[in-house]
Amino acid sequence: MALCNTPRIVLAAPGSGSGKTTIMCALLAVLRSRKYKVAAFKSGPDYIDPMFHSQVIGTPSRNLDMFLFGGGTAGAAMARYLLAADSAAADIAVLEGAMGFYDGLGTTSDDSAYDLARATRTPVIAIVDGNGAAISLAAQIRGLADFRADSHIAGFIVNHVRPAVYAYYKEVWEKETGLPALGYMPYVPAGTLPSRHLGLITAGEIDDLQGRVQALAAQAAQSLDIDRIMALARQARPFTYEDQVPGFVGKVCLAVARDAAFCFYYEDSLRLLEQLGAEIIYFSPLQDTKLPACDGIYLGGGYPELYASQLESNLSMRGSLWRALQQNIPCLAECGGFMYLMKQFRDGDKTYDWVGAIDGTTYMTQQLTRFGYITVTAKEDTLFCRAGETYTAHEFHYSDSTCNGISCDARKAAGRRRWDCMYSRGQLFAGYPHMHLWGNIQGARRFITACQRYSQRRSV
Repeated sequence: MALCNTPRIVLAAPGSGSGKTTIMCALLAVLRSRKYKVAAFKSGPDYIDPMFHSQVIGTPSRNLDMFLFGGGTAGAAMARYLLAADSAAADIAVLEGAMGFYDGLGTTSDDSAYDLARATRTPVIAIVDGNGAAISLAAQIRGLADFRADSHIAGFIVNHVRPAVYAYYKEVWEKETGLPALGYMPYVPAGTLPSRHLGLITAGEIDDLQGRVQALAAQAAQSLDIDRIMALARQARPFTYEDQVPGFVGKVCLAVARDAAFCFYYEDSLRLLEQLGAEIIYFSPLQDTKLPACDGIYLGGGYPELYASQLESNLSMRGSLWRALQQNIPCLAECGGFMYLMKQFRDGDKTYDWVGAIDGTTYMTQQLTRFGYITVTAKEDTLFCRAGETYTAHEFHYSDSTCNGISCDARKAAGRRRWDCMYSRGQLFAGYPHMHLWGNIQGARRFITACQRYSQRRSV
């Protein structure tokens, strides 16, 4: 057992849309400007918010998702390990919560930001919306803090409030809640972050992101009590954790698609693959003409639907991928990557030709098709898992396809709904579900082992 002493805080809120990500980016920028070494994390499965964190601090932000880590005590143990490992050199770790503070699996608080704070003994700062509120805001803060005796809520920041209003009510808010007010953020027009159907627009798509962040940081430097926030972080009690050593499988070359169309990856999943022996080479299905020489392929999710024409036009890349898959190269493909491997993509009355490794059509719908946490059970042996084995995953997509696969059974983690998923053929394992590889280290090992065998066959 080892001990984690990293100063740390969680930024949480009563619900989505409270401004967690905006304040998170503002706070990270101010901490960086004061020369603190900062580690950033996101509670839950969201890919986009960590992209913003990473742009602000200049190093990768990580996800801590106890359900995707296996849930229960195993998920909590993995969250503690990764938090400790990824923040070991930091002066402070800042964790952004997901959805509402207590919103977890189904109708429970399991695997919520609250559950993560409790598992990691991390003080929580509540982000509350002060727009149109007066003393009633104290009732909301107090209710949030007292809803569970071990909430770990230790202070609050008021968002969307004018300086004069904050100054007028600050003392009474503190008196009525028994908690310190750690600052406020007014509306900052120059710091808005645009969104689309899957949430915020990705950080790489915003040309003036640094300008927006600097506008937020300039305001935060004036209106957030950074010294008290740091003092609160230093009050975090140490927690114990066990090292997770995945072992070394063998040296392989892994091609990972990474560009504007394919950008949804968990940073720790990539690091796990490297620890198992993968040398990662990034390539762009949008820009590159062919697949790099490799022993395996990982196609993550993203927004391929926004680049349908460009993906279709890159005939040489499509052909290169198709030929590699015909030669049975090991390949993991999730959501957007799975879509790209289809024969066609349809958006309204327009149809585009894509890779064609899977004989099906993917198409956009008008609503979320399947979303939320799921448990996936293999119905047959595949590249990633054996028949009868189970792993955790999540889905969140506005598209569907005519060939979602039947190799696995997906069961809603909270509810009775079930459906077929995962297309498996030879060394291809593809489908809509996203997984965090630290939640199934054995599956990651199997993938790298398959890449190693392919490398040996290729070198003969």
